[in-house]
Amino acid sequence: MTASTTQQESGVIHQTVLGSRRFSNYWWATIVSLGATGFFLAGLSSYLKVNLLPVGDATQLIFIPQGVAMGFYGVAGLLLALYLWLVVLLDVGGGYNEFNKETGMVQIFRWGFPGKNRRIEYSCRTKDVQSIRVDIKEGLNPRRALYLRVKDRRDVPLTRVGQPLSLLELENQGAELARFLGVPLEGL
Repeated sequence: MTASTTQQESGVIHQTVLGSRRFSNYWWATIVSLGATGFFLAGLSSYLKVNLLPVGDATQLIFIPQGVAMGFYGVAGLLLALYLWLVVLLDVGGGYNEFNKETGMVQIFRWGFPGKNRRIEYSCRTKDVQSIRVDIKEGLNPRRALYLRVKDRRDVPLTRVGQPLSLLELENQGAELARFLGVPLEGL
């Protein structure tokens, strides 16, 4: 899996699923933090009439309305940056898929947001698995994902959210799981 690993031992496939600890999330959290800090310091500089920025002179800004607007955007940006850093720290969406022929069980685990449902766990017997379903949607917002179709007609997602997998990788993973579980591969 891209940005997730697959380990296959005798009778067990263990796939680690990458959650929110992706490079893009670190990148955006850093950029938003820096920008928001700059806006906040510019607003604060215009109020205190002391330059707190290393680049430029924010003391020339009139506090009302420019300094207030800069301070507001800074506070809003810092709150957004705090949220992004917390999501990365909590690794929302991260977890694993485990397919075990020895015990006859499939276990899917993901981390969620704090609360009573922080640990998202799903398990079923391997004999209850009907198929592995491939979902491909191209266009402006492409979606490429694998789902585990269970006899009670639930589709349980197996791939990470966000950046879609390549078609070759999606096909290979789906075929490997279908072959391992002895079920058909749907959707191709």
